[in-house]
Amino acid sequence: MSVKSKALLLNLVVFSVLFLLFRVGIGMLMPLPYLPLLLGSAVLTSFCAPKFIAKDDTLWVKYPWKKVPKKF
Repeated sequence: MSVKSKALLLNLVVFSVLFLLFRVGIGMLMPLPYLPLLLGSAVLTSFCAPKFIAKDDTLWVKYPWKKVPKKF
């Protein structure tokens, strides 16, 4: 599997896990209608999810609270 494929797969898995956690967590704390709950969870997840980057046959991860990406 190429590095770009791994980065894409990791981005998808991490986003989906965080999305489900935020959706369940927000849904338990505040009873919201379905669409605002999904949109709010998606926006919150997109800000909090780490980004996996394929650069020069190496995999890097960029955390939202750090400026410099780290090797994964």
